[in-house]
Amino acid sequence: MRRYLMTVTVSLLATSTALAGVTEEDLANDQTNTSQVVTNGMGRHLQRYSPLETLNKDNVANLVPVWAFSLGGEKQRGQESQPLIYDGVMYITGSYSRLYAIDVKTGEELWQYDARLPEGILPCCDVINRGAAIYGDKIYFGTLDARIVALDLKTGDVVWRKKIANYKEGYSYTAAPLIVKGLVITGNSGGEFGIVGEVQARDAETGELVWTRPVIEGHMGTFKGEESTMTGTLNATWPGDLWKTGGGATWLGGSYDADTDTLVFGAGNPAPWNSWLRNAGEPVEGNAGDNLYAASRLGINPDNGEIKWHFQTTPREGWDFDGVNEVVAFVDRDGNKRFATADRNGFFYVLNREDGAFVNAYPFVKKISWAEGIDKNGRPIYVESNRPGNPSGAADGKKGEVVFAVPSFLGGKNWMPMAYSNRTGNFYVPSNEWGMDIWNEPINYKKGAAYLGAGFTIKPLFEDHIGSLKAIDPNTGEIKWEYKNGAPLWAGVMTTAGGLVFTGTPEGKFLALDDETGEVLWSFQTGSGIVGQPVTWEQDGEQFVSIVSGWGGAVPLWGGEVAKKVNYLNQGGMVWTFKLPKQLASAN
Repeated sequence: MRRYLMTVTVSLLATSTALAGVTEEDLANDQTNTSQVVTNGMGRHLQRYSPLETLNKDNVANLVPVWAFSLGGEKQRGQESQPLIYDGVMYITGSYSRLYAIDVKTGEELWQYDARLPEGILPCCDVINRGAAIYGDKIYFGTLDARIVALDLKTGDVVWRKKIANYKEGYSYTAAPLIVKGLVITGNSGGEFGIVGEVQARDAETGELVWTRPVIEGHMGTFKGEESTMTGTLNATWPGDLWKTGGGATWLGGSYDADTDTLVFGAGNPAPWNSWLRNAGEPVEGNAGDNLYAASRLGINPDNGEIKWHFQTTPREGWDFDGVNEVVAFVDRDGNKRFATADRNGFFYVLNREDGAFVNAYPFVKKISWAEGIDKNGRPIYVESNRPGNPSGAADGKKGEVVFAVPSFLGGKNWMPMAYSNRTGNFYVPSNEWGMDIWNEPINYKKGAAYLGAGFTIKPLFEDHIGSLKAIDPNTGEIKWEYKNGAPLWAGVMTTAGGLVFTGTPEGKFLALDDETGEVLWSFQTGSGIVGQPVTWEQDGEQFVSIVSGWGGAVPLWGGEVAKKVNYLNQGGMVWTFKLPKQLASAN
């Protein structure tokens, strides 16, 4: 590993309050404390909303860059990190499991940590990292060899380093950890390798495991070193031994609802993709073929890892419609406490916060073909003719019937986080309009090897755009406005009380849009595609905004015909920070 310190001025050290550290109260109040950003999602509910309104529709045209920081070297790949801001320092994770501490006033590097990655890591969808977590005097982040590392906030020295899973079996880790009640909560990645999704909780001070919760039926959880309970019921919804390699990776991390004291994690696709192998591809009585809890959202007790409730968005999944997308807590216009999640399958779901019960669902992308809709119980009304065919019944025995399915396996919405505005009551959802040719193939499990049993080619649906940022009313499903983009959207979204919606495009543009109309009010070319997550904060009476730029992620690797459309885009690796100068705050 590589870790070094730059000279830090005495004045910076003298004003430091980092010794007190980030507390549980700080994490709980992250949205309202506008001088810092200490959680991924700008609050553990993941609303990504700032109450700051110094920067607004009238003056955003005066937003100017103040510094830029290069992530350096040849490790430029996809940069999906969200910055954290604490005690005058910005913390950024980078591709290939790197973490940087940067002086927020000058953009100068304070220290850098590079994980020593072994040969043979198996990341599915680029060598990205989506961010870190701060608690006490430590910062935590995951590495591509499926480990979690705790570093000293001030120096970058390693405090502890623990193994989440065995990378040689296909496991990795890319999400930002979640801190709740002094526990570091992590998921895992590797859904295309026949792994088993799991949530783990560790003591933030020591790194010792407190509990584990596998999310595929038949696997045992643990609590304080002892077996606790089995997840679900063995073979209830999985045939034979397929539960042992059932997928369900918890690769995007989770959220925390303080009102119900519940962790909410999503589980990815079942393994293999070939639904005929898992359940003959056909409907069965009750939920016997659902393959729980893959493609689901789970409510988990943070104290012991017990599952409180589950909601499965795509039972008997067969198109790689992961259920991992973020679950955001909000209050609807009638005062009801709800969750919202925009699923990869193309439907926007509203759930009850108390028990995860289904409330409503609305399509948020066009031309959905795998289902006619969602029934009153929240289950899809399948179009069975649009399920990829059974390869065992094919004439050549090698390839099942090819179908054209919408959305594509990269989803109506993938990992890129949406935002909720407390000002408008709307969600702002980065989506993509695309479909795919998909077919099933025979497959056998081999440890550490890809476990798909399917082939695919992604295709755009429209000539003029693929990406679509949509403003959605969660009470009705109405799309209030749509911003269309030529290339797929793969960046996070942020909203503010100033009436602004921030996001980035693969073409390199960092945008501020009007939250009521979708009109572009400000744009800045960063020089590389943006797949990062914006944040905003205030210091010295001025409002700042930051974004990490650097093209990569799953699209150029898995995008088929779509990837060919964006192969001209340049990679990079840069943190851009902007501010609204005081003298221009009132200027139009």
